[in-house]
Amino acid sequence: MPGEPQADCLFCKIVAGDVPATIVRETDTTVAFRDINPQAPTHVLVIPRAHYPDAAALAAASPEVLADVVREAREVAVQDKVSDTGYRIVFNTGGGAGQTVFHAHAHVLGGRGLEWPPG
Repeated sequence: MPGEPQADCLFCKIVAGDVPATIVRETDTTVAFRDINPQAPTHVLVIPRAHYPDAAALAAASPEVLADVVREAREVAVQDKVSDTGYRIVFNTGGGAGQTVFHAHAHVLGGRGLEWPPG
């Protein structure tokens, strides 16, 4: 059920404190932690505490929490001192787009050139 913790979800386990992560920010609705395979000097994931399989499901069910995720992405950029030089917020939605953990999350990337398209 959307919003409910999922026993087999890595990010739900991080929220519960059952799996360690380098947490950089927490709010009542979000948790932000460093990516274990960073693609830039700043690479932080911002997730809702509640489980939604992807950003589209989160937007449909709880747009205010999606706004919290984006707001926290900005705070991460400020905290990591990349807000003035530029940063990217990426939501991968679905396996074909590169989503590998099916719990909505935003990647905050910065600290190096981020030309478009990526790759």
